[in-house]
Amino acid sequence: MTATAPLRPDLADDLIARYEQATERWARLVRNQLDAIHIGQSRHADHANAAVLKRILADHDWPGLQLVGPDAAQAAWRIALHADHAPDFQRTAAQLLDRAVQADDAPVQQWAHLHDRALVNSGQAQEFGTQYRTGPGGLEPYPVREPALLDDRRVSVGLQPAATALHALRQRLASAPGHGDTTGDIVVPARSAVPVERRLWQLKPRRHIRPVTEATPDQVSAGELRAVGQ
Repeated sequence: MTATAPLRPDLADDLIARYEQATERWARLVRNQLDAIHIGQSRHADHANAAVLKRILADHDWPGLQLVGPDAAQAAWRIALHADHAPDFQRTAAQLLDRAVQADDAPVQQWAHLHDRALVNSGQAQEFGTQYRTGPGGLEPYPVREPALLDDRRVSVGLQPAATALHALRQRLASAPGHGDTTGDIVVPARSAVPVERRLWQLKPRRHIRPVTEATPDQVSAGELRAVGQ
């Protein structure tokens, strides 16, 4: 991974601005602080952000660390995660993000989350257990493929054991009144320290209610930690 100046600071500035504007909307939406008009405006903004990212993907593939720098690359990832209205786009974004990971141009944990999100939104079992929903007993993961092997898969992409991650997520949400929009993960070690062997699974898009994902304080803003999911 690189710490040099991004090749396209103009794209970086645009992605960061779009993410920062969306953050408060996402938090207010899940706290039921938006009326019908503003909910419609929020959805329109999410669609517009996804359209901008789609053009970037068409022109440059995934906007990774070299192209836009770490902050803007994370903003792109967040925009893709919130593009649940466009499952085909999420699937394509996950595939391009995977290529960026293999080129050492993006964190593998981001790919794991977006891959899971695309699977959940296509009605399939997730691979890494990063996507949650509210069940009778509170937060619970969406169905996972081969649960007995879940923690092995999580270790392969630098994630903590599923039970540890869920406990930490519940603790953070309990300590944040109103909860927070969560779109990150519990542990993000250096990508170079994580051996990764995996393949892309075929996805069949289908609309789905937006999941809740794991989060870390370094991956979400203070405002987002005050509202759950979206």
